[in-house]
Amino acid sequence: MVENQIRKRGVSDDAVLSAMESVPRHMFVPEAYAEYAYADSPLPIGFDQTISQPYIVAYMTESLQLDSTDRVLEIGTGSGYQAAVLGEIADSVFSIEIIPELADRSEKIIQKLGYSNIRIIQGDGYSGWAEKAPFSKIIITAAPPDIPEKLIEQLDNNGLLIAPVGVHFQQLVLLQKKNGSVSEKRLLPVRFVPMVRKVNPSGKPD
Repeated sequence: MVENQIRKRGVSDDAVLSAMESVPRHMFVPEAYAEYAYADSPLPIGFDQTISQPYIVAYMTESLQLDSTDRVLEIGTGSGYQAAVLGEIADSVFSIEIIPELADRSEKIIQKLGYSNIRIIQGDGYSGWAEKAPFSKIIITAAPPDIPEKLIEQLDNNGLLIAPVGVHFQQLVLLQKKNGSVSEKRLLPVRFVPMVRKVNPSGKPD
């Protein structure tokens, strides 16, 4: 997987390649799909969600320019696989998943694998995790129509945020926050599940 799908496509960060080699991807997919865990494609994980294609996981991780001191916020835990890859490199990872069943499942896998630097909560990713902010890096693994302002606020100065942005057609976007201003770089077209948010009893987003 690492040699043929990731390194040959240009991902060269040694820490990222090592993390992709270390994390047992088959642990994060439903048993029915375990034989396809290392295939060059996303896979369903239930609740209309997917585990991303290995190359995209590696590409997004490399784009964040992670180091061992980073505090990372992940929006959309899903299977927990991306959080584990981040946890191999960064100091700490704080991950939010809106679907309770996925949050519980991924937390159990993360604990079973012995990651002590990853915390997962069930909640609305649009609100971020203000109690743990600021974050040096933020990764969004579902597609919002626009990047939520609260997440930009929780990004540290000189921090990076990567996200797939768009509704019908999505672009992977890298933001950098510097001295109060935000610059944007568009990276490549992608397809992700929509980023959903909590709704109140009236049926409107909180």
